[in-house]
Amino acid sequence: MEDIDKILSLEIKKEIADRYFGFRKLIEDNIRDYDQQVLRSFSLLEKKIGLDLIRLYILLKDEGLIHDFFREAGLEHLLFYDPYIVSSPTIRQQVFAGLDTHGLTAHSRFKHMIFDLYEELESHINQYRERMQKLAEEHDVIAEEIKLFYKKNDLGTIMDFMRNIDGLGSYKAGSMEGGLTPRTGQNLEKKMRVTPPSPVEELLPIIPPIKPLSEVKGRLKPIIEKAWKLQKGLDLRTLTRKQQDA
Repeated sequence: MEDIDKILSLEIKKEIADRYFGFRKLIEDNIRDYDQQVLRSFSLLEKKIGLDLIRLYILLKDEGLIHDFFREAGLEHLLFYDPYIVSSPTIRQQVFAGLDTHGLTAHSRFKHMIFDLYEELESHINQYRERMQKLAEEHDVIAEEIKLFYKKNDLGTIMDFMRNIDGLGSYKAGSMEGGLTPRTGQNLEKKMRVTPPSPVEELLPIIPPIKPLSEVKGRLKPIIEKAWKLQKGLDLRTLTRKQQDA
């Protein structure tokens, strides 16, 4: 009879443990997936949006024109801006390597390049914002999953239940009884507690959408003309070809 009781006790414990750790693993997997999505969103921010911005900063050249340009676009705060980037010939060659240019003259190629980069920036920002929205929703789901998990799976209650199955009671302790006191259970619960990941807005910057090119093109043209005069006849076709041939 005692052997049957032990077998039943072990089966009950196993079922409880499997359920607890099974649900816990699902949550941990969701948290890992969330973290990976945050990293992918950061990559989009750095490698796409950041590169679009740096290229535009270089073409606009003057910090005052840069602020005017992006104020018209709807971005009050400049991301990835560093005066060194604008003045560095090496960075200029690197970031324009392999880019396609179109237009009959150096001036038209310059203007078209800025408009093309603007539209790419708009697209990349929209993608980034969509990811941010999905991550915010995923964070709320994970937080709710954790809340529900602990509502249904209180570790302290589970441990008390397991001790009672063994006939130890909630307040017995000692090396022969597993050495599990209420305080031990509380410490273990604290160590094993799953916490929600940080909200995405604490991990990544929030970027507002920029206005469609069709809406601001007319207001951007005078700024582009001023930038063109500062570039002293820069031919983007020559710039990209030099880098490709190097």
